[in-house]
Amino acid sequence: MSDSFDVAKPALFGAEGELILLRAAVDPRFLEELLDALAQLDFPVNPELHHRLGQVVVEFPAYDRHIEEVGKILRKAGLDALVLQVCGVLAETATN
Repeated sequence: MSDSFDVAKPALFGAEGELILLRAAVDPRFLEELLDALAQLDFPVNPELHHRLGQVVVEFPAYDRHIEEVGKILRKAGLDALVLQVCGVLAETATN
């Protein structure tokens, strides 16, 4: 008997695709601009902030179909230099 799922890459799926974790590190001077941009998205965002030396890491769950929308909002806000990381939610939870 074989399992039909990949144990190494657990995932959650819903009607809008795979639930993922989006993460971006920003200079503290641009944190307000980033949060204002995220507030303009068409889905609710509840960001978690992690303060590190010289930067703030902002992360929030979203469905993968929203990645392009987030990128457009960041570009519109002038934050196109920001690197947006995409991580699996369950994989991140297991390592934290």
